[in-house]
Amino acid sequence: MKHAKTAFTILFLLLLGGFLFIWIQREIEFREELESRPLPDSLHPIVAERSRELVEAAEEIGIDIVITDGFRSFEEQDALHQQGRTSDGNIVTYAEPGESYHNYGLAIDFALKLDDGSVVWDIERDGNGNGRSDWFEVAEIGKDLGFDWGGDWKSFKDYPHLEMTFGLSIRELQKGWRPEDTME
Repeated sequence: MKHAKTAFTILFLLLLGGFLFIWIQREIEFREELESRPLPDSLHPIVAERSRELVEAAEEIGIDIVITDGFRSFEEQDALHQQGRTSDGNIVTYAEPGESYHNYGLAIDFALKLDDGSVVWDIERDGNGNGRSDWFEVAEIGKDLGFDWGGDWKSFKDYPHLEMTFGLSIRELQKGWRPEDTME
């Protein structure tokens, strides 16, 4: 009986080791595949579609908006990050290249469009005359469409910013993870 238990234990450990070896091998292959993935070069299709829906829904309640920024390359992010630091202007972002959801096609910025075609970032404006800030109405529409709003952030409120993270952190995106990895 003692030999049977020993044989069973050895067999169990060999099987467990085999499964562990296969799992580790697959994990290594997956991580190598993640590292080789190219960076996005446009808005994610879901973000692009929801952006169109945002513009249409705002228009339905008498608010014209324009998407002022969507996908942003690392070079564009660097130029924005330098603003107010090594170049003229006010600081508009603390995100360095690769640290913004814009860099992965998962964020947009919007502004209010006036009748004369000009654009404003006036968060108190009530152009549709319903007693509510147009800006906050648009933010609510965005949140209903699945966006997270920068105006809800605890520090450095970014009122023009809407993003869809798909549950991914910037660190995960930097490692190569993409929304399709988290979607069923």
